[in-house]
Amino acid sequence: MLHSYSFKNLLSFKDTTEVSFRLTNHAPDNGMSVVSRTGQRLTKAIAVIGPNGSGKTNLLKPLAFLGWFVSSSFQSDPKAKIPVEPHFFGKGSASEFQVEFDADGKLWRYDLVVTPDRVLSESLHVKTSRLFSYVFVREWLGEGRGYHIKQQNFGFNPSDKEGVRENASLISTAAQYKVPLASQFATLSLSTNVNYAGRHHFNENDVMQAASYFAGNVTASEQMSGLLRAWDLGLSEVRVKMLDLPNEKGEVQKIPLPFGVHRVGKREAELLLLHESSGTQSAFVLLARLLPVLASGGLAVIDEFEADLHPHMLVPILDLFFSSETNPRNAQIIFTCHSVEVLNLLHKSQVMLVQKDESCASEAWRLDSMQGVRNDDNLYAKYMGGAYGAIPNV
Repeated sequence: MLHSYSFKNLLSFKDTTEVSFRLTNHAPDNGMSVVSRTGQRLTKAIAVIGPNGSGKTNLLKPLAFLGWFVSSSFQSDPKAKIPVEPHFFGKGSASEFQVEFDADGKLWRYDLVVTPDRVLSESLHVKTSRLFSYVFVREWLGEGRGYHIKQQNFGFNPSDKEGVRENASLISTAAQYKVPLASQFATLSLSTNVNYAGRHHFNENDVMQAASYFAGNVTASEQMSGLLRAWDLGLSEVRVKMLDLPNEKGEVQKIPLPFGVHRVGKREAELLLLHESSGTQSAFVLLARLLPVLASGGLAVIDEFEADLHPHMLVPILDLFFSSETNPRNAQIIFTCHSVEVLNLLHKSQVMLVQKDESCASEAWRLDSMQGVRNDDNLYAKYMGGAYGAIPNV
């Protein structure tokens, strides 16, 4: 489970910014949190709120980047730039990242310092007592000298050092050499609609990819149909049919196609899901992103959570994470949201506010870090009244 992440000099954020999922005893024990195997109480959800252009999406991008970098950077073009962009007043300086998470009952810390040209340093630590001990440390020594790598109990063969590229993670690289710990961390479950360019707006391909997922997972397909039916979208179910269709080469192959099923009395009609409303398609794609994480445990990183959906659907979707029945492995979610009604659903410790300061740098803070914010405050009313900041100037 994710405990916290921090970053510095990335996009609109110039100074070190931390997002923490850790909770204190002041937060109510209401099913929205869980005690991890390391003994730390963690929230299952964080909502990110703020004006347009404040940097909400940029607050999520470090997770999307690190998820890609740790798992897949070895597959990138050896000459490709690392997709990080420093703040425009931090050009020439590196971007920095740190993540703390637990796995197998241990607390881990991953640190990364990069420029678009190369990794300057990368390290993985595990907490063995009161302190963290390194598993590996990788440091850039300079042109012509490459990297110095030291490790203990990591299992990377020193003779494979020459295969460590400047634009790839050592974890992603070691996973290619079947290092068990690297393979484990390279496959940690993260589902997101965020890439370096921002939110990935769903399209026909996303609907078809979602159909492929549900075609191969009967349990998830039944759960998806039940949820869409309960959300009153006018559907009785969604059927995914395997149909023989020609591909781009004219070859006939089986393609999964989703159909919305509408029933009135004893009559039934099917409509290709691509012809349903954008809200129905959006919910279908969103569930294809959330249900795998809920089933296996992991993290969902969702930008504009309620896009194309009615605000009232926030409650049943978040309840998927808060219910032990639908979230047996304690998956977590962090999401941006324009429906500030979410403040009526969450505790102050589950809300991050984002705004830009006078120097055009984003700043973010957790609502419970502000003095004077009480547990029994009407967070929605006070936010709308401007008491917390991070509100549009209109």
